[in-house]
Amino acid sequence: MTEKFDVTVIGGGPAGYVCAIRLSQLGLKTACVESRGSLGGTCLNIGCIPSKSLLNMSESFHRAKNFSDIGIETGEIKLNLEKMMSNKDSSVATLTKGVEFLFKKNKVTYIKGVGSFNGKNEILVKNDKSELTIKTDKTIISTGSEPLSLPGIDFDERKILSSTGALNISKLPKKMVIVGGGYIGLEMGSVWSRLGTEVQVIEYLDHITPGLDKEVSNEFMKILKKQNIKFELNTKVEKITKSDEGVVIETSSKDSKNKIEADVVLISVGRKPYTDKLNLEKIGVNLDKKVKIIVNKNFETNVENVYAIGDVIDGPMLAHKAEEEGIAVAELIAGQSGHVNYDIIPGVIYTSPEVAYIGKNEEELKEEKIKFKVGKFPFMANSRAKAINEPEGFVKILAESTTDRVLGVHIIGPHAGEMIAEMSVAMEFGASSEDIARTCHAHPTFSEAIKEAALSVDKRQIHS
Repeated sequence: MTEKFDVTVIGGGPAGYVCAIRLSQLGLKTACVESRGSLGGTCLNIGCIPSKSLLNMSESFHRAKNFSDIGIETGEIKLNLEKMMSNKDSSVATLTKGVEFLFKKNKVTYIKGVGSFNGKNEILVKNDKSELTIKTDKTIISTGSEPLSLPGIDFDERKILSSTGALNISKLPKKMVIVGGGYIGLEMGSVWSRLGTEVQVIEYLDHITPGLDKEVSNEFMKILKKQNIKFELNTKVEKITKSDEGVVIETSSKDSKNKIEADVVLISVGRKPYTDKLNLEKIGVNLDKKVKIIVNKNFETNVENVYAIGDVIDGPMLAHKAEEEGIAVAELIAGQSGHVNYDIIPGVIYTSPEVAYIGKNEEELKEEKIKFKVGKFPFMANSRAKAINEPEGFVKILAESTTDRVLGVHIIGPHAGEMIAEMSVAMEFGASSEDIARTCHAHPTFSEAIKEAALSVDKRQIHS
């Protein structure tokens, strides 16, 4: 007997599982089809969560090696990489099981297998053991994305790594080359550099972290260089060859060609939407030039009752953006007013120090010919940051010249990823820099740097 659902969600990542739960809460009979064998998608299984686990543990290891600098005497600090990886895997397993529990709690039907379209109202699900056909009134595609490689170069996840392979290295490499200076590569580079690997980043552009405020990007690279991460900018990777010892990366720049030997190479040049196995051509779903699914403001494709959210559609490939879309489309389908404010989606790079940003950067405002004021405050002048020996970085606030409305906030410094939430709320409610400046912040806290940066917009900061 074929089972019938009001809505079927294909993909159980942050977009899909959140959407499925909200649909069920709204009274719709909901199924979620997931091929991985565990819920949570790339983020929970091989992305956000395991990488943050390793970032935290590697930072703890690095700090422990330098405890004597702050008067804590210890014995020899040793790395047990196998145990560290086991700890990371345990965290992932706990969280994926937690999502399964949420499905049961909210009465979402979880179907394991690869989902594809037999028709716009019929989904075929295949796994290793069986095939299942389900009927559905509406379908939401949320299959996420996968790592993008360089032309002609395939991942083997041993010597030529994607972000997935970089999370599962079993033996500490002596040298790692990272192709691409974006946030994923820099986070992974930070992990392995702290653990003792020589890390070299090759970036095609003249700066790292494309899209980030240039002033923050430049400061970020200075700090990473002090952490012994090396950079080759304006450099193109021409060829990667595997050898008995590791890999050879052939590069070219304006003035020279070079060969770099390393144990492993991590290719981190972006991600592409994962839509290959959906059989979209069967129902005629339109894609753009980047193979992303085209949707309207209500997440509807050109095919009636077929929707798409998350990494498979346009916009930043971020888990929290995907979750917001999952909630929004569920509420729209249920007749409510779902909405995502794409102008106020924060981004975070979880290195040490962290980088966080929201809204417009300085380059974008200049390009759009918007007049603005700048307020900055360094963590060097923040009492909490100084007290714990984390004085690097600053807070930067961009406010519209006449209305004083906050247009963008950029933070590089301790706990920036947590601090940006204050500005997310402030900007959602249309706050001015004056509103932030006149809000009492506890002392001593890192967030005082936000208040001081807001004061600095009108050149009246107190502590610098």
